[in-house]
Amino acid sequence: MRFAGLILAVLLVVPARAFAQHEHNMAAMVPKWSVSFDGEAYLIGNLQERKFTDFHQLEGLNWFMAEVTRGGVGGGSLMIHSMLSLEPFTLRKLGSAEVFQTGETYQQQALVDYQHPHDLIMGLGAMYQWPAMGSTQYSFAASLVGEPALGPEVFMHRPSAESNPTAPLSHHHLDSTHISHGVFTVGVSHGSFEIEGSAFHGREPDEDRLNLELGPIDSYSGRFSWRWSGWKMQVSGGHLKFPDPTEFTDENRFTASAAYTGELLQHKFDGLLAFGLNRETALNITSPAWLAEGAWHIRSGQLLYGRAELVNQDILTLGGYDPPGFVHPHVLSDIGAFTLGYERTVKQLSFGRFGLGGDATVYYTPPNLMDSYGHPFSAHVYLRYWFD
Repeated sequence: MRFAGLILAVLLVVPARAFAQHEHNMAAMVPKWSVSFDGEAYLIGNLQERKFTDFHQLEGLNWFMAEVTRGGVGGGSLMIHSMLSLEPFTLRKLGSAEVFQTGETYQQQALVDYQHPHDLIMGLGAMYQWPAMGSTQYSFAASLVGEPALGPEVFMHRPSAESNPTAPLSHHHLDSTHISHGVFTVGVSHGSFEIEGSAFHGREPDEDRLNLELGPIDSYSGRFSWRWSGWKMQVSGGHLKFPDPTEFTDENRFTASAAYTGELLQHKFDGLLAFGLNRETALNITSPAWLAEGAWHIRSGQLLYGRAELVNQDILTLGGYDPPGFVHPHVLSDIGAFTLGYERTVKQLSFGRFGLGGDATVYYTPPNLMDSYGHPFSAHVYLRYWFD
């Protein structure tokens, strides 16, 4: 707790000092410092309905980020990054109820039908970039908590997922490594192409959301990405050492995605198509996931968003729905989910904006889960505050 408090102080003090330095440099007409802040917070009414069990909860999702950048450092630029979430205090320890969601643990048991709270410290690190000949640029990043080069941009920062408060069911196929500990990444970019490689501690965060789980650098990943017009595409792969304490196996992950930013019928549109594949090495079990999502600004202050997924998940084993000693012949389940939502900006102030929104999700339940889940339905109504 003392260590977490110290880190929180760093998160608050470093940007404040950097901002003061930025003001001083502006006065001296030597703008070497730049500071940026952004964040998002939801107050949500969460309704999850399924056979035998319904959930109706009021909860808070949130994250806040600060970046301090200084140019002219050894011929390159230095960026210090910090990100935190208050979800350890605004969500139940189980997390946010979400039908068919899996990932991480509570009381040393695998979470099922819940999206876990994020850690207080979601990111804390630094990156140095320096130019080489022509349009080539090198980078090196080191983070106590950071994001290795694996998968597309995490869902909470993706423009295609704007205003959608729900973590995708494919989160642990695509971008769950966004909170990894002891991350080191090197990269080289040339024009529109970039190659990155990372080494990091592969274990997922534990149930103590206030501490840091530093450990051996035992996992690795690589990513190749390129940009073309309004498109950003990537392919990546990685080896995760024993990521889940309830599953005694390493995991190999492959992802591919294509993100688009442009216009649809003369209004701003962001979309993403993504594929993820996990392979548990000890058991030789492979599970794929497909995702398509988009956010469309249909007119000023009004946003329509949607998401469609088909995910291969282990629900029966994790949830313990089978009798003791029974081995189900169909452990993996092909689950479908389709979400449609709408948000309207209701107030814009100098320090941020407020929006009211809501969404609904319908699911495809496979035959091996029908007895336990029936035909689930979920919905959210929320107030969102965001600034950038």
